[in-house]
Amino acid sequence: MPEPIPVDHTAGAARQRRGIIAAVAWVDWYLPVKQAHIGLVAASAALFVARGAGVLARAAWPMARWTRRTSVAIDTLLLAAGVALWAMLQLHPLRDAWLGAKFAWLALYVVLGSLALKRAPTPAWRAACFVLALAALATLVTVPLTRHPLGWLAGAGRLLGLGPPGGA
Repeated sequence: MPEPIPVDHTAGAARQRRGIIAAVAWVDWYLPVKQAHIGLVAASAALFVARGAGVLARAAWPMARWTRRTSVAIDTLLLAAGVALWAMLQLHPLRDAWLGAKFAWLALYVVLGSLALKRAPTPAWRAACFVLALAALATLVTVPLTRHPLGWLAGAGRLLGLGPPGGA
């Protein structure tokens, strides 16, 4: 007859068992939360592009209450999914440089997007801010894919010969 497996009943062992159970619960939610985050990024970006094009065409609908509220709702859900992923993956923006850079690109995108849609003083400034916001958005989206603080810009720099000497 096999011997019974000894069970550690100390407080540390109980915390470890709870941690394992919590980790299993997080694992079950990771993929749906990640997919929701990606879908919300696509929805937010598409709405921004449409609103920006509408503003440049001097249409009224981009600043209508329903479009602004839809944008806020999507971005709020996007933020919630991002925070959930951050917690699940136990990332830290000071340890994981790409995450800190992503927050910086996000702040730049928000400022440029606000200028592009409403706050820039002239249509020419709104157009310039819109183009810069799109570049910031492209970088923001590619930073986590490349795990590089410059996202697609790092690859573009290497293609243009702007990388470090020796191709390192």
